[in-house]
Amino acid sequence: MNDFQDKSHTSNPVTLVLGGTGKTGRRVADRLVSRGVETRIASRSANPTFDWNDQSTWKATLEGVEAVYVTYAPDLAIPGATDAVRDFVTMAVEQGVRRLVLLSGRGEEEAQACERIVQDAGVEWTVVRSSWFNQNFSEGEFLGMVMDGAITLPAGDIPEPFVDVDDIADVAVAALTEDGHNGEIYEVTGPRMLTFADVAQEISRAAGREVEFIQIPKDAFAGAIAESGAPQEIAWLLNYLFDTVLDGRNAYVCDGVKRALGREPTDFSEFVDRIAASGVWKAAA
Repeated sequence: MNDFQDKSHTSNPVTLVLGGTGKTGRRVADRLVSRGVETRIASRSANPTFDWNDQSTWKATLEGVEAVYVTYAPDLAIPGATDAVRDFVTMAVEQGVRRLVLLSGRGEEEAQACERIVQDAGVEWTVVRSSWFNQNFSEGEFLGMVMDGAITLPAGDIPEPFVDVDDIADVAVAALTEDGHNGEIYEVTGPRMLTFADVAQEISRAAGREVEFIQIPKDAFAGAIAESGAPQEIAWLLNYLFDTVLDGRNAYVCDGVKRALGREPTDFSEFVDRIAASGVWKAAA
C-alpha cells in the first residue's frame, strides 16, 4: 500500500483509516486499495506516525484527507476516549474532512457519547455499531484459549450475536465510498445469537478437536488477567465488558449488515468452517 509520502504530492482526495493495522482497519484498507481509493493507514508505525495519545501527530496525518474511518483502540469505553475523539473530530473537520465513519460498540454509554460527537460534527457521518467479533476467537484475545482447548471466561448463558469482521469492513467501505449511507446508524450483528458454550461447540465441530467452555467467577478472571501481565487498559476493558456489557442488554439480532449491503450477515458456522480450513486452529503436533 502507498504510504503518506507517496500521496502527499497528489491532489486526489485521501481516505484515512485509523487503526489500519487492526482487525477491522486492515480489512477496510485492503478493500479501499482494491477499489483504487487513495488510502492512508494511520498507526504508530506509519509514516507519519499517528498516536491517539499525542495530538501533535494528528494534523500531518489528516493532510489532504476527505473521509476517515475512525476506530479507537482498544475500545471507545476506555477512559479518555471520548475526549480524544472529540478533539480529533474537531481537527478533522477544520482540516477539510467531509465524511466520518465511526466504528462503535453496542451497549456502551461511552461509545454512544462518541457517536453523538460524530453526528454533531457538521459533516457526513455513518456509525457502524458492532457486536462482539467472531475473529476474537481466531486472531484476537481468545485465540490462545481456543488453542489450549478451553475458553475460560466469566460468561454465563447470556447470548451474543457475534459478527464477522469481514462484514464490518464491507459496511465501513460502503459508507466511506458510496452515497446513501449518510446519517445511518448500522447496528451490525451476526444472523443468530450464541452463548460462549455454543461458540465452543461450533469451534470444536469445525476444528475437529474438543474445545470446551468453562465458566469462571468474575473475580477469578480479573485476577488471572492481572497476573497475565496484560496492559492495564486491556485488563480494564475485559473486566468491563464481562461485568457490564455482557449482561443481556445486547441479546438481540439487528439488521445493519442487510440494510447497508443488501445481503445477510455471515453465519458463525460459515466463519468457523473458513477459519478451520485455513489451519489457524490446528493443534501443534
